[in-house]
Amino acid sequence: MGMRHLTKAIMAVALSVSAFAAMPVPRQSKEFTFVQPGGKQTLLSSYKGKVVCIQFLYTTCPHCQALSRVLTKMSGELGPNVQFLGVAFDEENPQLASANIQGYIKQQGVSFPVAFASRDTVMSYLGLSVMDRFVVPQMAIIDKKGVIRAQSAAMGTETLQREDTLMPLLKGLVAESATGGATTSKTPAKPAEKTPTTPAPPQKKAT
Repeated sequence: MGMRHLTKAIMAVALSVSAFAAMPVPRQSKEFTFVQPGGKQTLLSSYKGKVVCIQFLYTTCPHCQALSRVLTKMSGELGPNVQFLGVAFDEENPQLASANIQGYIKQQGVSFPVAFASRDTVMSYLGLSVMDRFVVPQMAIIDKKGVIRAQSAAMGTETLQREDTLMPLLKGLVAESATGGATTSKTPAKPAEKTPTTPAPPQKKAT
């Protein structure tokens, strides 16, 4: 993908995000620790040098399930060039979270790793407070240098849930070298259409 097409793809995401409050992008990704169903802890920074696409999800959310199936299809097309990850945060109990994730992977046919993290950890990473309303799924796209290049707004960003806009964005980031610059590709981003999301439960102010 040429720089012009990549810039257009990122601008389309940015314009969609601007409709709601959101953390600024690009920005350096914070460290993030998530737990695999077997209990192994993994650092997000261990994937530095690769393009990373993270889906923050609820295992019971139909829209999260549908998006996971789309991302599984995309992972087969993009191969090892992009690391897809799922992070569930709807269950705080590690044993229940592990069981839910294992069922989720099997039922949805998910081919990429799905782990879990506490709600506080996910909210902090996304830059959301306990008072913020938000929807799931939430998405974050990180480039090879560990910079967040696109992120969902709290109330959703349709362009990050659509294959026809997400695919060219990821291809463009893959084409970039680890120090910047891009090679050429052909697929421009298409206009986004709205995709339904599932509202998360209202957050209560901590006492």
